[in-house]
Amino acid sequence: MTELFNNLASYLNDVFIIKFDGWVVLGFVAQGFFTMRFVVQWIASERARRSVIPVAFWFFSIGGGALLLVYALYRRDPVFIAGQALGLLVYVRNLYFIVISGRQGSADN
Repeated sequence: MTELFNNLASYLNDVFIIKFDGWVVLGFVAQGFFTMRFVVQWIASERARRSVIPVAFWFFSIGGGALLLVYALYRRDPVFIAGQALGLLVYVRNLYFIVISGRQGSADN
């Protein structure tokens, strides 16, 4: 049991102390953006008493996705790179639709 604890402590020290650098900080900031997108969606839905996706959701998605893509490129992780790059396309496209529909809505009035 002591060996298991020592191995776990050594692993956690390696991951969270020894390898902690600016890139890890960037990764945590990016993950924070991703977390915030769900927080703003949850708050907006609670206020509306129905499922709502506010525009801020897409801005946090783009911010988090872009930062995580930079982090993935640095880490040279092809699975992570592909996932974030494709996700960014979806986030930007959704924001584009919001902007276009807002312009069309104001042109109709």
